[in-house]
Amino acid sequence: MASYDVIIIGAGPGGYVCAIRCAQLGLKTAVVEGRETLGGTCLNVGCIPSKALLHASHQLHEAEHNFDKMGLKGKSPSVDWNQMLAYKDEVIGQNTKGIEFLFKKNKIDWIKGWATIPGAGRVKVGDETHEARHIVIASGSEPADLPGVEVDEKIVVTSTGALELPKIPRTMVVIGGGVIGLELGSVYARLGTQVTVVEYLDAITPGMDGEVQKSFQKILKKQGLEFVMGAAVQSVETLKTKAKVNYRLRKDDSDHQIDADVVLVATGRRPFIEGLGLDSLGLKMTERGQIAVDRDWQTSIKGIHAIGDVTPGPMLAHKAEDEGMAVAEVLAGRHGHVNYGVIPGVIYTHPEVASVGETEESLKDQGRAYKVGKFSFMGNGRAKAVFAGEGFVKILADEQTDRILGCHIIGPAAGELIHEVCVAMEFGAAAEDLALTCHAHPTFSEAVREAALACGDGAIHA
Repeated sequence: MASYDVIIIGAGPGGYVCAIRCAQLGLKTAVVEGRETLGGTCLNVGCIPSKALLHASHQLHEAEHNFDKMGLKGKSPSVDWNQMLAYKDEVIGQNTKGIEFLFKKNKIDWIKGWATIPGAGRVKVGDETHEARHIVIASGSEPADLPGVEVDEKIVVTSTGALELPKIPRTMVVIGGGVIGLELGSVYARLGTQVTVVEYLDAITPGMDGEVQKSFQKILKKQGLEFVMGAAVQSVETLKTKAKVNYRLRKDDSDHQIDADVVLVATGRRPFIEGLGLDSLGLKMTERGQIAVDRDWQTSIKGIHAIGDVTPGPMLAHKAEDEGMAVAEVLAGRHGHVNYGVIPGVIYTHPEVASVGETEESLKDQGRAYKVGKFSFMGNGRAKAVFAGEGFVKILADEQTDRILGCHIIGPAAGELIHEVCVAMEFGAAAEDLALTCHAHPTFSEAVREAALACGDGAIHA
């Protein structure tokens, strides 16, 4: 029986980052992971492979639509789907091998297999039981089920199956207008698939700033995606080579049907806790099936902590990473901290969409007085030069103090630009602080400065 200071269950972004920080702080650390490779959902079948396909398909889009304008003449590239998938797999391999190297470098033991927790201080993997002073559950999430829809990962797929389809489908129905559905829907739309998004609510990307939602949907429609809003999917019938999606419109209870070669179920994710033995442990759970934790991420059982997608909060890799580092600090006798008010969210379509902090809707609900500074990328020289003038930056600031409360960006490199606002918010900065900071010209980031200027006397290039 091996004994450790910390055993972490799950080697996704939360688990592996937690393990590295624990090891750096002098704790003898092991990670239990049942996959053949490290990195969890994100690296193997999530964030990383989807970004590879988004990048490849965006290059095709540029060749088809913008090369000619720049004097780059010639036929657009043909798509070798198998080669594109091989590129995606190579990217996954480079990243997962990188984590293996970091484990060896930091002397972290990888216990291969699936974990059960018989009780505090013990983790069972296969026939072996390992002891640890601390256990951290970082087992991540899995795609949520949809009643009346049976996934076979061939015709009716989750994000996992959508990343390895044997061929590019002619038609695809995406159930769910959230981040995963829109990213993967964008990939296939660029590759020539007719994509229809069926969303239960009346707006895509629930919880996002309302103005961004509307602008984003308009842009995606221009790119060829079709939307059926306010539609409740009743069932999916699978035939030999296609599927029929049956849905009911909420506004009038009328029933409709769409045929598709492939149906992508992208209706959210749920905590993956199967086999851990949490019921017999008596671990306290939330109403939504997540593990309840205190301010130090400790569960209802002393010595067992939980982080990432199994706990309340946004299911984001970087949220799990932050929690992983914070828990490691706590276990080493230090103070761990995560500022949940400054966790950015990004959608990696083209244009990208990024947000942090409050939305106009959330501020109105709170009855808070705020001001809006907005700047369109059409006024940004760099964006216009690269055919990326769609979208805008919106900064929300306190009406009295000018302190930045939130930021919403739809436009080029939004996922990178959002972080200067995150840093500003961490320091409690005012919009004026951003406005008075010199930004290089010509850069996309000037649009952020202009939005900050618009919170005061006005943007220059608007």
